[in-house]
Order: sequence, then structure tokens, then C-alpha cells
Amino acid sequence: MSVSPDKSGFDQYAADYDGALAQGISVSGEDKEFFARGRIAWLAKTLGEKYLSTETALDFGCGTGQAAPLLKEILRAQEILGVDVSEGLLAVAQREHGGAGIEFRALKNHQPMGEFDLAYCNGVFHHVPLGERAGAVNHVFRSLKPGGIFALWENNPWNPGTRYVMSKIPFDRDAITLSPPTARKLLRDGGFEILRTDFQFFFPRFLSWFRRLEPSLAKTPIGAQYQVLARKPD
Repeated sequence: MSVSPDKSGFDQYAADYDGALAQGISVSGEDKEFFARGRIAWLAKTLGEKYLSTETALDFGCGTGQAAPLLKEILRAQEILGVDVSEGLLAVAQREHGGAGIEFRALKNHQPMGEFDLAYCNGVFHHVPLGERAGAVNHVFRSLKPGGIFALWENNPWNPGTRYVMSKIPFDRDAITLSPPTARKLLRDGGFEILRTDFQFFFPRFLSWFRRLEPSLAKTPIGAQYQVLARKPD
């Protein structure tokens, strides 16, 4: 995903996005549903601790829209808007997940109006050109209500397994990753208050017995992905 539609390069993967993604994540022994559900379940846990509202949600860089039904199921979001720069991926999202409170729209057609309680974003910013990242953060910032929450998930470059997986995924090979401090600085510079950073996905499937330990490891910076939870000031 990129802020500029002509730079995204994702339309070419629309017909077989899942296949391209599976080239990498299959080494974990899990599929995309496992990770998508795990991310939003962790987000729900962290939000639940603060009793924050999630009635309206923006999925920024929604891709094929897989997160939308999970935001509805797990977070009880009533109105969800997914935005992306790839028309091809948006067509897949609309076909597979559109309707019943879930809408998808080209990023260029979304005018932020401070209408959302929550913004969710997974694996997007490592595709955004460096010079456009601040603008992307600003788009999210202006989309949130005062006090709204931004859940930014990114691939952890400090994890060797993550780097290996990304090297196997065609659309991730040339991505410029963000370290957790870089992500936090990006959000702070964009006006957000940082609430917490958590790491997830430590063990592949063949070590799944150890996953019961993962909640206690959330502050250990070696998980395959991390979440920066941030807040727009009132």
C-alpha cells in the first residue's frame, strides 16, 4: 500500500494475493486467518483494559478486507470503512466482505472528518514511501475522533524469522521495515500519544505448546510482529 495509487504495485497481486502471501507465512505452519485473528484478539485485550469505544472503525490499507469481519466479530464494531490505494484489492474486499456495516473505498475518495473511534492498520507502512509516511499518519489522525485510538501493527525487523518470511513474499521483498522506535516516533511526530507497544507471534506451529507463554512475553521485542497503540489527544 502506498499513499499514491500509481505507486502501489498491488493491483498485479489482486487475483492471487493469498497465494503470494502464503509463500512466506506458510513457513510458520499457519495461515493468514491465524495471524489476522490473533492481531485483533490482542487489540481487543489491550482496548478492553481501558474500556475504549470501537463502534466505528477505519481499516487503513485494508487490502483484501480480511480484517473487517474480525473487527466486527471481536471488537463489535458497527460501522467499518476499509480504505486502500489498490483498486484490484478493493474489488476483492468488496466481493468477499462488503455489506452489513462494512464498506470499502479508494483512499483517494476518503475525506477524513474525525468520524472514527478506532483506526486499525496492519503491515502497511513498510510499503509506504518514506516521504509519504507522515502524510499517511496525518490521514489517520484526521480520521479519528478526539480520544480515538490508532492500532498500528508492523512486521518486526528485529526478528530474523520475520525478515526471512518477508523475503519469500513477492510484494514484501523490497519493503522498508520500521523498527518499533521508528514507528513510535512517526506517530508522536504526527500528534499521537503512545499508550503501549506489544510484541506477538513468537512460536511457529510446531512449537505451539509454548504459545501459552506469549501473553507474558508481550514486552519482549522479538515477536514476529508488534503493535503500537496510540491515542489522538482530546
